[in-house]
Amino acid sequence: QVQLVESGGGLVQAGGSLRLSCAASGSIFSFNVMGWYRQAPGKQRELVASITSGGTTTSADSVKGRFTISRDNGKRMLYLQMNSLKPEDTAVYYCRAQYHAIQYWGQGTQVTVSS
Repeated sequence: QVQLVESGGGLVQAGGSLRLSCAASGSIFSFNVMGWYRQAPGKQRELVASITSGGTTTSADSVKGRFTISRDNGKRMLYLQMNSLKPEDTAVYYCRAQYHAIQYWGQGTQVTVSS
Protein backbone atom coordinates (compact mmCIF):
# COMPACT_ATOMS: atom_id res chain seq x y z
CA GLN A 1 0.00 0.00 0.00
CA VAL A 2 1.26 3.46 -0.91
CA GLN A 3 0.35 6.66 0.87
CA LEU A 4 1.06 10.21 -0.23
CA VAL A 5 0.66 12.98 2.33
CA GLU A 6 0.86 16.63 1.32
CA SER A 7 1.69 19.50 3.62
CA GLY A 8 2.61 23.16 3.41
CA GLY A 9 -0.57 24.69 2.09
CA GLY A 10 -2.17 27.74 3.61
CA LEU A 11 -3.25 31.33 3.15
CA VAL A 12 -0.80 33.80 1.64
CA GLN A 13 -1.00 37.25 0.11
CA ALA A 14 -0.42 37.81 -3.57
CA GLY A 15 3.29 37.98 -4.30
CA GLY A 16 4.12 35.67 -1.43
CA SER A 17 5.63 32.19 -1.37
CA LEU A 18 4.77 28.74 -0.14
CA ARG A 19 6.55 25.41 -0.26
CA LEU A 20 4.50 22.27 -0.60
CA SER A 21 5.82 18.89 0.44
CA CYS A 22 4.61 15.39 -0.34
CA ALA A 23 5.82 12.42 1.70
CA ALA A 24 5.50 8.95 0.21
CA SER A 25 5.36 5.80 2.28
CA GLY A 26 4.67 2.17 1.58
CA SER A 27 6.08 -0.57 -0.56
CA ILE A 28 7.32 1.43 -3.56
CA PHE A 29 10.67 3.15 -3.19
CA SER A 30 11.14 4.70 -6.60
CA PHE A 31 8.33 6.20 -8.61
CA ASN A 32 8.77 6.72 -12.33
CA VAL A 33 7.09 10.13 -12.31
CA MET A 34 5.85 12.38 -9.53
CA GLY A 35 3.88 15.52 -9.95
CA TRP A 36 1.70 18.25 -8.56
CA TYR A 37 -1.80 18.87 -9.80
CA ARG A 38 -4.33 21.44 -8.71
CA GLN A 39 -8.07 21.87 -8.84
CA ALA A 40 -9.84 25.16 -8.36
CA PRO A 41 -13.57 25.32 -7.55
CA GLY A 42 -15.65 24.58 -10.63
CA LYS A 43 -12.61 23.67 -12.71
CA GLN A 44 -10.97 20.46 -13.82
CA ARG A 45 -7.86 19.15 -12.15
CA GLU A 46 -4.79 20.30 -14.05
CA LEU A 47 -1.12 19.48 -14.11
CA VAL A 48 1.09 22.03 -12.40
CA ALA A 49 4.48 20.35 -12.72
CA SER A 50 6.00 16.90 -12.91
CA ILE A 51 9.43 15.34 -12.48
CA THR A 52 10.84 11.98 -13.50
CA SER A 53 13.05 9.78 -11.39
CA GLY A 54 15.97 11.10 -13.43
CA GLY A 55 15.11 14.72 -12.71
CA THR A 56 13.48 15.80 -15.98
CA THR A 57 10.81 18.37 -15.26
CA THR A 58 7.79 19.79 -17.03
CA SER A 59 5.50 22.57 -15.89
CA ALA A 60 2.39 24.39 -16.97
CA ASP A 61 2.91 27.65 -18.82
CA SER A 62 0.95 29.48 -16.14
CA VAL A 63 3.56 28.67 -13.48
CA LYS A 64 6.79 28.76 -15.47
CA GLY A 65 9.34 31.00 -13.86
CA ARG A 66 7.41 31.06 -10.57
CA PHE A 67 7.10 27.44 -9.40
CA THR A 68 9.89 24.89 -9.05
CA ILE A 69 9.37 21.17 -8.60
CA SER A 70 11.99 18.95 -7.00
CA ARG A 71 12.24 15.54 -5.42
CA ASP A 72 14.47 13.70 -2.99
CA ASN A 73 14.44 10.07 -4.08
CA GLY A 74 16.27 8.87 -0.99
CA LYS A 75 13.69 10.40 1.32
CA ARG A 76 10.79 9.72 -1.05
CA MET A 77 9.81 13.37 -0.90
CA LEU A 78 8.36 15.67 -3.53
CA TYR A 79 8.41 19.46 -3.26
CA LEU A 80 6.86 22.44 -4.97
CA GLN A 81 8.38 25.84 -4.32
CA MET A 82 5.81 28.46 -5.27
CA ASN A 83 6.92 32.08 -5.59
CA SER A 84 5.15 35.22 -6.78
CA LEU A 85 1.81 33.64 -6.01
CA LYS A 86 -1.29 35.04 -7.67
CA PRO A 87 -4.96 34.81 -6.66
CA GLU A 88 -5.53 32.52 -9.65
CA ASP A 89 -3.18 29.99 -8.05
CA THR A 90 -5.82 29.37 -5.41
CA ALA A 91 -6.75 25.69 -5.51
CA VAL A 92 -6.41 22.35 -3.79
CA TYR A 93 -2.99 20.97 -4.69
CA TYR A 94 -2.56 17.23 -5.08
CA CYS A 95 0.53 15.08 -5.14
CA ARG A 96 0.56 12.27 -7.68
CA ALA A 97 3.01 9.41 -8.05
CA GLN A 98 3.20 6.93 -10.87
CA TYR A 99 4.79 3.50 -10.77
CA HIS A 100 4.60 1.90 -14.20
CA ALA A 101 0.86 1.94 -15.04
CA ILE A 102 -0.33 2.56 -11.48
CA GLN A 103 -0.96 6.02 -10.12
CA TYR A 104 -1.40 7.17 -6.56
CA TRP A 105 -2.88 10.40 -5.24
CA GLY A 106 -2.61 12.32 -2.02
CA GLN A 107 -5.57 13.84 -0.23
CA GLY A 108 -4.70 17.39 -1.25
CA THR A 109 -3.70 20.58 0.51
CA GLN A 110 -5.48 23.91 0.15
CA VAL A 111 -3.60 26.93 -1.14
CA THR A 112 -5.38 30.26 -0.95
CA VAL A 113 -3.86 33.44 -2.34
CA SER A 114 -5.51 36.69 -1.33
CA SER A 115 -5.33 39.82 -3.45
